[in-house]
Amino acid sequence: MSTYDKIKEIETEMARTQKNKATAYHLGTLKAKLAKLKRELLTPAKGSGGGGEGFDVAGTGVARVGFIGFPSVGKSTLMSKMTGTFSEVSEVEFTTLTTVPGVLQYKGAKIQILDLPGIIEGAKDGKGRGRQVIAVARTCSLIFIVLDVLKPLTHKAVIEREMEGVGIRMNKEPPNIVFRKKDKGGINMTNTVPLTNLDKDVVKSILNEYRISSADISFRCDATADDLIDVIEGNRVYIPAVYVLNKIDQISIEELDLVYKIPHAVPISAHHEWNFDELLEKMWEYLNLVRIYTKPKGQLPDYSAPVVLKKDRSTVSDFCNAIHKGILKELSHAQV
Repeated sequence: MSTYDKIKEIETEMARTQKNKATAYHLGTLKAKLAKLKRELLTPAKGSGGGGEGFDVAGTGVARVGFIGFPSVGKSTLMSKMTGTFSEVSEVEFTTLTTVPGVLQYKGAKIQILDLPGIIEGAKDGKGRGRQVIAVARTCSLIFIVLDVLKPLTHKAVIEREMEGVGIRMNKEPPNIVFRKKDKGGINMTNTVPLTNLDKDVVKSILNEYRISSADISFRCDATADDLIDVIEGNRVYIPAVYVLNKIDQISIEELDLVYKIPHAVPISAHHEWNFDELLEKMWEYLNLVRIYTKPKGQLPDYSAPVVLKKDRSTVSDFCNAIHKGILKELSHAQV
C-alpha cells in the first residue's frame, strides 16, 4: 500500500470515529500516525533532484511575500500592478509555470514579491507541482491567498487545508508547550493551565507512536493533540496570511459588505488597482516591520533611507548587523 493510500485510510477512519473521551486515545494515535505519513510524503526521495527548475529563488529585501491561489484568480495581474514586473497574464489556466520574482518598494523597505504557479486540490500530495509551490511558500514572511470573489469561498477552505497538510500554520502562534526528550525517567507531564482537550493517556498514546518513552512536557496553554504533534514534529512554520479577494469590480455593494466581514481579508480589484492602499497597509502590519532613522550628530534625522527591521528583532545589535556586521565590534554606545 502506498503512503498516499495509507493517509486516505487513516483519514477515513478518523472521519467515522466519534469524538468523545472514550475514543480520545485512539484518535490521538491516528493523528500521530497521520503526521508521520505526511512528513514521509513531503520528504523528497534521495536523488530526486531538488525543487525543480524556476522554483529556487534567491532571497532579497527585508521580507518575502508569496502569492498563492488557484489558477486564473488574478495573481499575475496583481504582481504586475504592484511591482511593475511582467508576469504572463491569460484567461487560460496554469499560465504561470514557475516562480516569478519581483520587488516592491514601500515605506522605504524593499520587499520581495513571488508570483507562484496556481495550485489545485491535492497540492499537498504532490499534484500540479504542488510540493514545489508549497516548499517556496514555507520560506515566505507573509502569504497572500489570492481568491476570485466570484467563485465559492470553498476555495478558501481548500487552500487552508492544503497549507495545514504541509505544516504551514497560517495566522497562528506556536503552541506554548515545552517538550524535552530524555534517556530515562518516563513521562513527566505538567501544566500551568487546565487542559480540556488532553489527558495523560492521550499524551502517552501520541508519544508511543513516536517511540518516545521518556520526556518532560510542560503545557502552558490549553493545547490539543494537534498542537502536541506539531511540537514533536518540530518542522511546522507559522506564517501570517492575508486573503486577497480579487475582482470586486464585478460584485454589488451589498456583496462587498459581506466580503469585508471575512477575517484577515482585503477586497481589491487588481485590474482597476482598487483598494491597493489598504492591501499595502495590511501587508506592512502583518509583516510587523518598523522603520529606524539615523541622525548624524548636530544634524536633522535622515528620513530618506530608513533601516527597516522586524519589530521583534529591532535591538541596537540587530540595527548594527543590518548595516554591517563589523559595526557592532567597534560600537561603544548608542543614543536611541
